[in-house]
Amino acid sequence: MSDIDTLMDEIGRKARAAARALAGAADATKTKALRAAAASIRASAENIKSANRLDMDDGRKKSLSNSLLDRLELTDGRIDAMAKGVEEVAALADPVGQVMAAWTRPNGLKIERVRSPLGVIGIIYESRPNVTADAAALCVKSGNAAILRGGSESARSSKAIADALHEGLCAAGLPGEAVQVVPTTDRAAVGKMLTMTGAIDVIIPRGGQALTERVMKESRVPTFLHLIGLCHTYIHAAADADKARRIVLNAKMRRTGICGATETLLVDRDVAKAMLPPIIDDLIKAGCEVRGDDAVRALDKRVTAATPQDWDTEYLDAILSVKTVGGLEEAMDHIVTHGSAHTESIITEDQAAANRFMEGLDSAIVMHNASTQFADGGEFGMGAEIGIATGKLHARGPVGVEQLTTFKYKVRGTGQIRN
Repeated sequence: MSDIDTLMDEIGRKARAAARALAGAADATKTKALRAAAASIRASAENIKSANRLDMDDGRKKSLSNSLLDRLELTDGRIDAMAKGVEEVAALADPVGQVMAAWTRPNGLKIERVRSPLGVIGIIYESRPNVTADAAALCVKSGNAAILRGGSESARSSKAIADALHEGLCAAGLPGEAVQVVPTTDRAAVGKMLTMTGAIDVIIPRGGQALTERVMKESRVPTFLHLIGLCHTYIHAAADADKARRIVLNAKMRRTGICGATETLLVDRDVAKAMLPPIIDDLIKAGCEVRGDDAVRALDKRVTAATPQDWDTEYLDAILSVKTVGGLEEAMDHIVTHGSAHTESIITEDQAAANRFMEGLDSAIVMHNASTQFADGGEFGMGAEIGIATGKLHARGPVGVEQLTTFKYKVRGTGQIRN
């Protein structure tokens, strides 16, 4: 057995024991632990920033893109936001033990369907060290133990955050092993996690296409898939020009490195000449490269030619592809053909068109007159999220505390036997 196997088996054993303790923990205990963890994150801000500076320095030496560096960086504001996110999760209703349905059979048996923890959740993620806090908080609140394997580029930052979280857990009398960060950057640890069927109940990958494809190919553990965020915004012929201008700039440029950023803009040909020029100008002035079809390029000489590959690309950068379409159905066809079933938004004042768009597309999140950057568990009122699940089984959309539970049946009798 290799050193990695030994290491991961021990982590799995400790996680399984911690999961049993968490499953029976009272909501007040879990809430106390998370509030203490949030306080510890704030108190450890300087240590976290010091660790993050080392990660940032290594990232620059490795020539990470500006978008990846942005996702990696932890400022005072982001650390405080991380702590607030943990507090928001602490304030959520405890899903464990919630009665989803109840009924009585003719023979007198009383049956309840009740939410229960999944057990041990393995989360594999890249770049964004704040995922360490979000994932840990959600797992603890939902009664699950977490095994976290962050990207090598954020290893020091993730460890510093985890150290702060452990203080909160222990202060409330919960086992520190409820949240474990894999202490090696060896990629073999990921491969091992994907085979730990006896220790891990669910794997959640949160990262780029290469990570997701590896998990899909290799995992023997059930997964909540988080595919690429190739999100679309569509300007319908009945769009309000001012709304469209504000929404598109925000949807692309607020933060370009997140999965909810718009990557392709679709515009009805009938309104392209009137609506697109100021939108393109706003984007370029904000530092965005715009790639478009011939009709879009004819409106602004600064637009470069889009290639067929652009319609299938999640940039995670200040790049936007723009295409004109002949109407709602053509826009939807394009999204179905090229999208990743993550998040799509229509900008229109025509309610019938909005309804058709939202009912006709099978993406995890569909929006009307709103920025795709709202594709976030915190913005949905979930406190935080581990990712946006684009599959159709068990969890879909933002994965929050409820999505990290399963259910069991409780059957109460008075001595019944079956004939």
